[in-house]
Amino acid sequence: MIALANTSTFDREAYIAFLRGKSPPVSRSGFDLDPAELHPSLKPHQRDAVLWLLRGGRRAVFASFGLGKTRKGLETLRQLVRKLVSPGSARRQTMIIAPLGARREFRREARKMGLPITYVRNDAEAHAAGPLLITNYERVRDGHFTAAFLGGLLAVWLDEASCLRSYGSKTYQVLSELFEGVPYRYVATATPSPNRVKELIHYSAFLGIMDSGQALTRWFQRDSEEAGNLTLMEHKASEFWLWVSSWALFISKPSDLGHSDEGYDLPELRVHYHCVAVSHTAAGSDADGQGRLLREGATGVTEAAREKRDTIPARLAKVQEIMASAEPEPDGGRPRWLVWHHLEAERHAIEAAWAEERRAGRAATVYGSQDLEERETVVNAFAEGAWEEGPHKDEPLYDLASKPEILGSGTNLQGFCHRAIFMGIDYSANDFMQALHRLWRFGQVHPVDVHVVYADSEAAILRKLKVKWQEHADMVKRMVEIMRTYGLSDATRMEGFERALGIERREVRGERFLSVLNDTVLETAAKPDNSEHMIATSIPFADQYEYTCSYNDFGHNGGIAPFMAQLDFLIPELLRVLQPGRIAAIHVKDRMRYGSVTGLGMYSVDRFSDKVADAFERHGFIFCGRRTVVTDVVRENNQTYRLTYGEMLKDGTKMGVGMSEYVLLFRKPQSDTSRSYADVPVVHDRERYSLARWQVDAHGFARSSGDRLLRPEEIASLDLDTAKAWWEAYSRSHVYDYHQHIALGEELERRGRLPKDFFLLAPSSWSEEAWSHIQRMRTLNTEQGRKQQEQHVCPLQLDLIEGLIERYTNRGERVYDPFGGIGSVPYQAVKMGRFGSSTELHDGYWWTNVGYCRAAEAEATAPTLFDIVGKEALT
Repeated sequence: MIALANTSTFDREAYIAFLRGKSPPVSRSGFDLDPAELHPSLKPHQRDAVLWLLRGGRRAVFASFGLGKTRKGLETLRQLVRKLVSPGSARRQTMIIAPLGARREFRREARKMGLPITYVRNDAEAHAAGPLLITNYERVRDGHFTAAFLGGLLAVWLDEASCLRSYGSKTYQVLSELFEGVPYRYVATATPSPNRVKELIHYSAFLGIMDSGQALTRWFQRDSEEAGNLTLMEHKASEFWLWVSSWALFISKPSDLGHSDEGYDLPELRVHYHCVAVSHTAAGSDADGQGRLLREGATGVTEAAREKRDTIPARLAKVQEIMASAEPEPDGGRPRWLVWHHLEAERHAIEAAWAEERRAGRAATVYGSQDLEERETVVNAFAEGAWEEGPHKDEPLYDLASKPEILGSGTNLQGFCHRAIFMGIDYSANDFMQALHRLWRFGQVHPVDVHVVYADSEAAILRKLKVKWQEHADMVKRMVEIMRTYGLSDATRMEGFERALGIERREVRGERFLSVLNDTVLETAAKPDNSEHMIATSIPFADQYEYTCSYNDFGHNGGIAPFMAQLDFLIPELLRVLQPGRIAAIHVKDRMRYGSVTGLGMYSVDRFSDKVADAFERHGFIFCGRRTVVTDVVRENNQTYRLTYGEMLKDGTKMGVGMSEYVLLFRKPQSDTSRSYADVPVVHDRERYSLARWQVDAHGFARSSGDRLLRPEEIASLDLDTAKAWWEAYSRSHVYDYHQHIALGEELERRGRLPKDFFLLAPSSWSEEAWSHIQRMRTLNTEQGRKQQEQHVCPLQLDLIEGLIERYTNRGERVYDPFGGIGSVPYQAVKMGRFGSSTELHDGYWWTNVGYCRAAEAEATAPTLFDIVGKEALT
């Protein structure tokens, strides 16, 4: 008599606590401050920001140009010194690191706030100074300060910190190492990542919020068509942006934090594009020697640089024409111009054209090899409208030229100028936007005219620049919406994370099936003891693929260890609900570990299948064996570039093999261990289960035709004509057919020609991954290859499921899939006269599951891959 009681010892509270632990951490390592203690000069939105920065301890400010990042930084560091520095403090100094031009802004704001700030160039000057220091990035990057001094700071503020966007750059690596032990770290910029969302995580790594590798694994997926191309997973986007907002403050205007926007109206921005025609007679040749019809600056770095050099005279002529034809200033005075360029050759051409004006002090250039003090003198003269010292003292400086990477960050130049010219363009959206906002920012009182001069051979570069500009605007808009929703409350953000926890249970029941939408652990724990005759499923492959944004998702784990921890909640319940002596068939595969993540410099294999086997054994299952499912090594290489022939020629020792899939077979111990039979045996008769079928099913190597149910997204997007043509081109060889294989063996059996002492019709591998030509009678083991795919292969192929159900269940019995997906297992079970049940977390897959099960129950023809494209196309 099968017991219907539920004797589960499942700890629901512990499981819920585990799920809550999946939410990203909300960083908080600072302290709360009474708002009354803030500097009275701060505006309301600045006060809110400073309180949030102090509370977090390690945070970022991504605020629009002109919203007061400088003042926020000064006040944050002032409060840290005020609260945490005493005569006995080991850490007593704070440092601002900024582009050279920003030093002027910090000094000016510090004077207004009555704060002493000291510019320092090395350790000696810093030791002799007070608690508030400022220096520039070059001095830190080039080793003018020792690691011991910088690591002993109380706090560091990186202003215009977009240099951290590039993970592998020297600046990023040096700064990350030098300030790793500094307890209070802040970054500030108005352009955190104008074109690549992925780069945001490098800020978090510098701040100590989350390691870049961990963040990439959690929220980004690799493009199966292009190795190394990482994109934000669509179903994880909301969580990602909510997490970013827990440590990064995006502000486009004061009203984002609930304050008035009075006085913060940006003037009109007028962008004028000027295309300069070039001669295409010298278009040159490509790498193969083929002549080009047109010059093209977007085909590569070399071509872009060549186009810039060759078109300098034409572009400079257009710049001079724009400047000469400009209307006077609103007060009738001479127009002032800020000219941006990218090449030294362009600077030399500008200087030659401005020779007379430069001698008179009315024009100047700023460049990299220039003395830093001289550079700052020039910048101050342009920002203040006139020279403050030198031979041209009190004379106006009208025109200034520089590179965006030199002068484009940190300097406010809107006081006396509202016209800019980009003498050329390049791919750096960050540099372009930073340079643009030297003039177009809060505080500018005139409409801003920006002229972009480019050669017609650079049109493609301009198009990409515009796309990046729009992507930045979209990102800021999204972050501002989150900020408006959650405000600056850490508790509110935690509530937002927990919205991804839990699911409303739903079920659809038929005469021969039960499909449930629910957390599989909770659903399985609610089942009666010994209620299932077989468990057949393809489990998630740890965190390799996430099916939903819910924390209940097994794929929503930060690595193998937490995945196994969640599996530890499920396996005991699977053991309990399975009848004694019956089988759990678990589909798995091993995983690749990339050298860039492990630090080994090469690919290695994570024996995921072994870890799953250990977990099931640890909870009481008996491991009975595994069936190897051969897969396609060529397809794997196309996805991962891991097994390239070219790399094998360079060094064969680095090359592994493809990754096979496995069906692991586990048995729940029978009640009577003096006998090996299950409590309710699965009995086969010779007519329905032949010797030939048993030989195929018992073999350790399984081959599949690949036939499976269609996923909902495939059903929605399938073009039948296109699919049929693709399959015809893809395969012109015979497709393996399980039923044909069995029929051949049965025919030989009827004629008395099927041997019983060796396997005459062993499955023959079409792939070198599985060496099926080596017979067991001649070797101890057959050699099997391995395969990895980028995502969990879902669902299981129908013929594999059919073989498992036929071998391990009787007609009328129950087959349960705890990871039901689109219903392949219950669908096949119903078709074979069993009762199929499943649990699924993904709403769309669950509804598809229900549809397939209803079709099977009604003995209707449910569409499979072969039904759609026509099996004849595969033969």
